[in-house]
Parts: sequence; C-alpha cells; structure tokens
Amino acid sequence: MPAHIPERRSLSRRLKPYLLVFDGPLALILFLLFSVGTLTMSSAGHDFPGRMEGQMRNIILSFTVMWIAANIPPQMLLRLAVPIYTFGVALLVAVALFGTIKKGARRWLHVGVDIQPSEILKIATPLMLAWYFQTRAGFMKWQNFVVAAILLLVPFALIAKQPDLGTALLVGASGFYVIFLAGLSWKALLALFLSGCAGLPVAWSMMHDYQRDRVMTLIDPTSDPLGKGFHIIQSTIAIGSGGVSGKGYLKGTQAYLEFIPERTTDFIFSVYSEEFGLIGNLVLLFLYLLLIGRSMMIAANAPNLFTRLLAGAVSMMFFTYCFINMGMVSGILPVVGVPLPFMSYGGTALITLGLCSGILMSIQRHRKLVQT
Repeated sequence: MPAHIPERRSLSRRLKPYLLVFDGPLALILFLLFSVGTLTMSSAGHDFPGRMEGQMRNIILSFTVMWIAANIPPQMLLRLAVPIYTFGVALLVAVALFGTIKKGARRWLHVGVDIQPSEILKIATPLMLAWYFQTRAGFMKWQNFVVAAILLLVPFALIAKQPDLGTALLVGASGFYVIFLAGLSWKALLALFLSGCAGLPVAWSMMHDYQRDRVMTLIDPTSDPLGKGFHIIQSTIAIGSGGVSGKGYLKGTQAYLEFIPERTTDFIFSVYSEEFGLIGNLVLLFLYLLLIGRSMMIAANAPNLFTRLLAGAVSMMFFTYCFINMGMVSGILPVVGVPLPFMSYGGTALITLGLCSGILMSIQRHRKLVQT
C-alpha cells in the first residue's frame, strides 16, 4: 500500500472533529442561500466596483464566525449571557452620550473605528432572556414575565431613540419570541395587543417626521412618486415586471437602468424578482422555509429550557428578517433598514446571521452533552 494513504487517512481523522461541528442539513441550506445571494449580487452590483469582492470577504468572515460559535458549548453561552447583555447595554448608553452622528442618527461609537453596538443586542437580548428563564425554570410566576419585559424594553428604547427603528424592531422581536416561548399566556398576549392598539396615537406623536413619512408613503406612495414614494414604486414595478418566469439573469431593466435604489442591500429582492420571476421567488421562499423549519427542529430537540428558548428565538429571527424585508420591498410594510438574510450586502448583518447559525449548530452538536 502506498505510504501516502495512511497519511491522508490520518489527516482526515484530524479534521473530522472540526468538520462535525456543522449540522449537515442546515449547512446545505445555508450554502444554497449563499449561492443564490452571490448570483444575485453579481447582477445587482455590476456597476459597484469591489462590491462582489467585498461580499465574498463578508461571506468568509460570516463562515468563520459561524464555525467559532458552533464550537462554543451552550453551557458557556449560558455563563456569558449576563456579561454580554450588560456590555451591550453599556455600549448603547455610551452611544447615547458620546455617539457619532451620521445622517441625523446617533448609532455609532468611535473606538478607533466606528462600531454599531445595537447589532450586539440582536443576540445578547434573547441570550439574556433565555438565561433568565432558565434560572427560574420550574417555578415561573407572572412577575418573572414583567422583569423579562423590562430587560427587553431597555435595549429596545435605547436603540429606538438613536433612532434606528429597523434594528429596534429586530431586537424587540427576538426578545419577545423568548418571552412567548417561555409560556406567556394568550390572555396576556391579547392584553398586550389591545394596549398596543390603544397606544397607537401616543406612538404616532413620538415618531420622527421621517418615520411618519414612511407610514404615509406606504398608504399612498403615488403622493410623492419622485421623492418619498420612489423606492416603493420602483421596487414594486421591478417585482411585477418579472412575471412568472422572470426576464432572465442579467436582463433586469429596472436594476440595470438604476431605477431600483439600494439594490445591493435592502432592495436586492427586487433585483432577484425581476430576473427570476414568480418561480424564482417560490424557490427562494422554499429555501427560507427549509431554514426556519430546520432551525425549529433543532429547537424542538434541544435538551433544556435555555437552549430551546435560544434556538426558538433564533429560528423566528430568520422569519422576522425575511418577512420585514420582503414586506417592505413589496410595498406592504414601511421601508426600514432590514436586510434580506444571506443575500443583502453588508458585513455586520452577515456576521450576526453567521453567529445565529453557529449557535444553532452548537445546540444541535451538544444536545446530548448538555445536562437537563
């Protein structure tokens, strides 16, 4: 037998523990989404020098973060929940006091480079709430849900004040999913819904002018077709013009004539819809349903309350990203800064999504090792 064969087998055995951190079905779904996203990005960013190279770097960085997170045991995540949450909220307070203002919003903190601490809270908030309910498993009282609501409202209010409504909604949703999955009663949900409806006039009075404009533009985008309504109008034209089978790859006129704004980031779904049509949209929706379904399966098989709540919240975060982005691009939701998962350009969003995927893979990998 050739001498190099045992060496190859030895190498494969050494690599096996590192490769097994990836959950096969979830990794395959992510690979397909990244492939579709890269294909669409090469079309949407045809006249953006360096955009494809930048996206590939973002994907590699996201993959690296995913691999690191998949190697962190859930027990360590449980121990890190409080420090990460406290650190994230402290950074939000620092942003409110000393943050850098860009385009009228105070969202960044300069520490040599500008960072956006609100991104940390997308994971830190559900992590903290899952830890909180885990420490009270078995003797849950209604007061615990009040404390959990306060833990959620603190980062939500700080982020909304920046103002950053899109990130605030994502943080609020991720935390709410944990509270709901922990056993929030339907009566409490109904009370929250009615209270929310009653508080709409107050919320409207507290909104910034540009936020009110987005709501009014959603109701009637034709009221300012060349101004505030331009984004929605051009996006819906692109989606509708794709028809059943689409215009074909690299043949989207709305994108190539530069009518679609932010076509490599928040509105990349418009470019995809125009080129691949209804059939392509159904394929993409099927991939996202597979992603959410696999994530929920991991949550259902998780060994304890902490991992079940965390995996469940991450699963629903994927749904929230997709629903808000596709809704705003299609003209059924106001325009907010929420990217399409694994498709939109952006390093921060891809790192966050990679971290979420890595946490799911860690929970799946260690499910038999975690003490219930």
